[in-house]
Amino acid sequence: MNEVRYAGFWIRFVASFFDTLFLAVPIAVIIYFLSDGNWFDFSQYQQNMQMTMSGNTNALNNQPTTSLKWELLFEVSVLIITMIFWRRFKGATPGKKFVHIKIVDSKTFEDITNKQAITRSIGYIASTFTFLIGFIMVGIRKDKRGLHDLLGGTVVIYDEQNKVKEI
Repeated sequence: MNEVRYAGFWIRFVASFFDTLFLAVPIAVIIYFLSDGNWFDFSQYQQNMQMTMSGNTNALNNQPTTSLKWELLFEVSVLIITMIFWRRFKGATPGKKFVHIKIVDSKTFEDITNKQAITRSIGYIASTFTFLIGFIMVGIRKDKRGLHDLLGGTVVIYDEQNKVKEI
């Protein structure tokens, strides 16, 4: 294998933004309509926004109600769709594919297993609940691994083989 180039914080952030835009948002819209609007209360969001715009300091006293059932369906759906993309595109979601990076096993640099994918996905929770330190680690560590990568035994690298050749 050629020299490995680890993908840093900002390129992974861009990939995550594209994945949110093209994967999570469409899934959220579908689930919102499947729930017949019961996933969360948009009217409360609108009321809070109106109160905020009018300068009301109590705007966030009443938070919108959410349905745990629909939230879990959303989270599981995103996980399953993400894993399908990882398998189909050899460690890359559409966002990662777009910026030419992929997730691989940290020792062999081969495709990740389903176990690694699930562990890594659950690791996002740990990366988030540590005040985002799990994600900030990507910008600090030499191998650019976040907490979720360490837990899953994965690393994100540039996909040199699938990169469009420059003329």
